[in-house]
Amino acid sequence: MIDSIALLIGRVIVGSFFLMNRFNHLAQLNLMTGYAKSKGIPAPAFAVGGSGVLLFLGRLSLLLGFHPTIGAALLAIFLLGVSFGIHNFWTVQDPQSKLGDMTHFLKNMAILGLLLMTLAIPRPWPISLGRG
Repeated sequence: MIDSIALLIGRVIVGSFFLMNRFNHLAQLNLMTGYAKSKGIPAPAFAVGGSGVLLFLGRLSLLLGFHPTIGAALLAIFLLGVSFGIHNFWTVQDPQSKLGDMTHFLKNMAILGLLLMTLAIPRPWPISLGRG
C-alpha cells in the first residue's frame, strides 16, 4: 500500500510541475512565442501552443494514470523538442545565457529519464483511472 501512495504522491508532484509549465505557456504566450522566434523555431506561435497541448495531455495522463505510456510519450516529445530547440546551450555565446540553457537542458534530460522509468511500472497503475 505504501508503494501505491508513494506513486500517487510522485504523480501529483510531477503533474504539478507540468501544470505550472502549461500555465506559463498560456499566461506568457506572447513572451514565449517571441523567445521561440528568437531561437529560430519555425511557426513559433504554433510551436508554443502545441507544446502547451502536449504538456496538458501528458500531465493529465500521468496524474490520472490514464494511459500513462501515451502521456509519457507526449511529455518526452515536449522535452526533446524544447531541450534541443530552445535550450541548445552549445550554440549560445553569452556565458550567463549558456549557463541558464545548460541548466534547463540537464533538468529536462533528468525528467526525461524519470518518464522512461515510468514505463517500467506495471499497469494498471494503483489508484488510477486507466488500464494502459
